[in-house]
Amino acid sequence: MTGIDDTDRELIALLRDNARTSVAALALKLRVARGTVQNRLSRLERDGVIVGYTLRLKPQAEAHRIRALTTIAVEGNQGPDVLRTLRGHPNVSRLHSTNGRWDIVAEIQADTLEAFDRVLGEIRLVEGIANTETSILLSTLKL
Repeated sequence: MTGIDDTDRELIALLRDNARTSVAALALKLRVARGTVQNRLSRLERDGVIVGYTLRLKPQAEAHRIRALTTIAVEGNQGPDVLRTLRGHPNVSRLHSTNGRWDIVAEIQADTLEAFDRVLGEIRLVEGIANTETSILLSTLKL
């Protein structure tokens, strides 16, 4: 993130905490004018630093959803193809590249154990995936 100063970093941190915070409240917390906040937001969006705003739900709001982390080992140099396939899967909510034994960590969600089993089966069949290991998330202790 080049061209970003401390005020931009503080603004981004405030938005990460609550993306619905009003421009007036952001200006007050940052001790700058509302126009400054609006201009910085516009610039950060235009430059692609801020690519969108999203909704976060408490895990209890979707208590019926089964969530898990699947670690994935990729064969050879097929990482980009595997990531492309997983990005398009509706049950994969997050993807992370990593180092060490596993190449990718995927967060997977499904409504039932049967659906979850089907999703795991689909993921294991993705060309380029050598091995997976999955751990179901039992509770979330910090967001």
